[in-house]
Amino acid sequence: MKSNIITGLDIGTHSIKALVAQKKGSDWEVLSYAEMPSFGLRKGAVVNIEETAKNVQMIVSGIEKDCNRRISSAFVNIGGNHLYVTPSDGIISVSRADQRISKEDVERVLQATRAINIASKNDEILDVIPREFIIDDQKGIKEPENLTGIRLEAKVLLLCYFQPYFTNLTQAVLNSKLQINDVIPSPLAAANAVLTSQQKELGVALIDIGAATTSLAVFEEGQLMHLAIFPIGSANITNDIAIGLKTEVAIAEAIKKQHGTCMFAKTEKDQKNQSKKKIEVFDRSSTIDFTKKDLVDIIEPRVSEILDLVQKELKKINRQELLPGGVVLTGGGAKIPKIKELTKEILKLSCEIGTPKGIIGLQDDPALATVVGLALEGVDSGAEEGILGGAGKISSIFKKILRAFKP
Repeated sequence: MKSNIITGLDIGTHSIKALVAQKKGSDWEVLSYAEMPSFGLRKGAVVNIEETAKNVQMIVSGIEKDCNRRISSAFVNIGGNHLYVTPSDGIISVSRADQRISKEDVERVLQATRAINIASKNDEILDVIPREFIIDDQKGIKEPENLTGIRLEAKVLLLCYFQPYFTNLTQAVLNSKLQINDVIPSPLAAANAVLTSQQKELGVALIDIGAATTSLAVFEEGQLMHLAIFPIGSANITNDIAIGLKTEVAIAEAIKKQHGTCMFAKTEKDQKNQSKKKIEVFDRSSTIDFTKKDLVDIIEPRVSEILDLVQKELKKINRQELLPGGVVLTGGGAKIPKIKELTKEILKLSCEIGTPKGIIGLQDDPALATVVGLALEGVDSGAEEGILGGAGKISSIFKKILRAFKP
């Protein structure tokens, strides 16, 4: 029986977010939400287990007091540019005499795709993502079970991760006295909360701009077809502003939020106004003077760099300018003004800002995409499908890995 309380825990480089949702009738509503600064991570990966465990314990204690409930477990994300996908395939002979393909045959061919040498001896296969099944040279089959044939082939993506970082993450959460329901890759959790089934079917790219990393997840025909994570995010923009305006990072972050934009005004009159009009921000001991153009000259190159990395990945999979569902921007970095317009200009695709759906009572904030997607994993956890096919659930193979780290 499903619980009527679910918890998502988004452990990020610069902040930890915790969301508790409760079922009321047929809807899920926010029971408690909390956010606090994060320490112990670098580029999305846990590097200090003790510090991360302490932070998790603090935020869980806070939401327990807020909602007056004991929180014993959560759906947790794994992030960082150590996550990647690599293609593979496998082939078997159908086992039954009547040549009808059984569930066991499907499991065997998927297991065969795992017999591949991956990048590093410390890398592990997190999940197998079916792209296509082939029965006796008949391609494009999505559900081979109960069909007939002699030979069954599977073309898949293997979702891989750096095993020491996974160990650090799980150990940090378990050390905080919190059990783990499941571990979901951050970009797939965000996609679970932001993208519609129609977008995934048509072909869509989700760009999740976090503080320290930016992830790209491309879906087509309802399935994940590519994933990439870049070690650059909105914190890099803040650092650039701090350097360019010769101020502290905290003040640079405030300037970015209050005055930042990705694009300069198009009209000549507005350009002149923006290049002359001074903005004053008071530092502790001095005044910082700058124009809107000064900020654009700092922010636009860094955002363009991120989008250029995305464009290179789309070229790799031959989807450059060829996604009918366009681009969906999410994450805290998606809140920078004019980022949608710059994305359209560089990627030559339609673009929208993606805010999480599925839980009532939250702000329309793209920064909440991952934590909402993690909570929605609890909503969908009774489904038999995997996250990579639709519902949002990691395979039982991965759950066996997870259990190995439990005390």
